[in-house]
Amino acid sequence: MIVMTAESRERVREYFDALGDAEWHRLTGDIRGRVSLEVHRRLLARFVRPGHRVLEVGAGPGRFTAELAALGATVVVTDLSPVQLALNEERLRGSAAEAAVERRELLDVCDTGRYADGEFDLVLAYGGPLSYAFEQAGAALRGLFRITGPGGAVVGSVMSLLGAWRHFLPGAVGVAEAIGEDANDLILRTGDLRHKGEPGGHVCRMFRAGDLTALVEAAGGEVVALSASNWASLGDLDALASLEADPDRWARFLEHEIAACQEPGAVDGGTHILFAARHRPS
Repeated sequence: MIVMTAESRERVREYFDALGDAEWHRLTGDIRGRVSLEVHRRLLARFVRPGHRVLEVGAGPGRFTAELAALGATVVVTDLSPVQLALNEERLRGSAAEAAVERRELLDVCDTGRYADGEFDLVLAYGGPLSYAFEQAGAALRGLFRITGPGGAVVGSVMSLLGAWRHFLPGAVGVAEAIGEDANDLILRTGDLRHKGEPGGHVCRMFRAGDLTALVEAAGGEVVALSASNWASLGDLDALASLEADPDRWARFLEHEIAACQEPGAVDGGTHILFAARHRPS
């Protein structure tokens, strides 16, 4: 078993520092990204209420900081990457959303001890911070539950093992050829991309829906919502473009897509798994 080290954590930080402003465009730069953004937005809107105080973990350059502000929340914005944190301030500067930001600070999802029990109405962890916690993911999630008040939720996402394997199959085949089938078997069994053994590049832990549910339950919580991101929109781009060009058909497609993403048989089929979870009453 590979164990998470300070070096591994620094590798994650360096990856997002280098990613820079590309993270801002990830959910709007193409049709699939725009569908994914809508799936994320609608799940978030189910749990955020005006006046909520939210801790945003892995906030990046501010796509969902702005969404939280639009929903009437106040936000403590955090990220592991100082570059992403600076971009968050730059992107929101002068916007209405900036007034909703209480403060910004560097934060490792595995180290939330600075916050009081029940301090926040909701914790948002989109962008997969738990996928970068590796062996510490359970402890990290317990920490998020601890700082979420009664009735509040932890809303987040993790990278999907089966959906990513399906969608990125040509790349996955290339990785298997480069690292050998034994290492590839380990990746498909554990979801841990550190088994690639490469000194640089993107590493994370990908999850099956069952893995995620087990993680939540072991941390003392219960899953109250699951969704893929995306489902049908991972298909033919020409068909998607035709739909997006017609506002009525596009609106109808999004309704069907978002419903499909929540079907039990589809949750594992997207590139990410979105979830909402609450701490179980003791």
